[in-house]
Amino acid sequence: MGKLKETPLDSDRDNSQMRTPEVELDFTKNALASVLYRQGNTVVLACATKASSLPRWFPRDATRGWVNAEYSLMPGSTDSRFRRERQGAKGRTMEIERLIARSLRGVVNLDELGPLSLTVDCDILNADGGTRCASITAASIALRLAIRRLIRSGDCLPLAKRLDSDEDDIILTENEMIDHEKAVMPNDVAAISVGLIGDDVYLDLDYILDSNADVDMNVIMTSNGEFVEIQGTGEESTFTGDQLNRLIEMSKNGISKLHNFQADLFKEI
Repeated sequence: MGKLKETPLDSDRDNSQMRTPEVELDFTKNALASVLYRQGNTVVLACATKASSLPRWFPRDATRGWVNAEYSLMPGSTDSRFRRERQGAKGRTMEIERLIARSLRGVVNLDELGPLSLTVDCDILNADGGTRCASITAASIALRLAIRRLIRSGDCLPLAKRLDSDEDDIILTENEMIDHEKAVMPNDVAAISVGLIGDDVYLDLDYILDSNADVDMNVIMTSNGEFVEIQGTGEESTFTGDQLNRLIEMSKNGISKLHNFQADLFKEI
């Protein structure tokens, strides 16, 4: 049995139609890499930065790196002002931050990254459903752009060259830089939301669809077809195994389009 609907269901998209992703690179100039990412009316600013040192809990002679993420809803991102979390991140925020960070580390070889600490900050400028999913997709773009720039600047070098070479100034050829990027970040990661309204499956839930969903689910996958995480919840409802399979199949179709979007984007850079 489904829950009582709070919002009239009114969508101008077909069930399987995803909101079109749009991206603007280097939206802010001071970050190592920044991405303004739009998916419908959900807008995320993802900024990747490099810390001056590894986290304190790393050993002093560490040869591998670290990737972390932070997430925040901006005060004007929702229909009523969202108060800044000045006393520290609340439970929902912390859960989303950990999800984004796990997703990014799932596609990064930390040994090949080397002793670098990167953080991707995901700030939601406008929220209309699927903010954590849009953040993961945007963060993956920002992270790849940051890694590419670190390789080209000579700050991120192959593990074998770091261990075997006595040279202070190692210069990579163009092909070596391309190969090293593939070694550091062999895959992209993207995420999409899906939902069940009655017995109908919907892709990429905006606020209206999410408010009406009997079941909503977030699916995160790498570009080689592996899952990072599946978060599914019956909102005062239950769902069958067949419905679960349909939700996952719909999400795989949407995520495939997002991975194609990411790949096409980097062909042009």
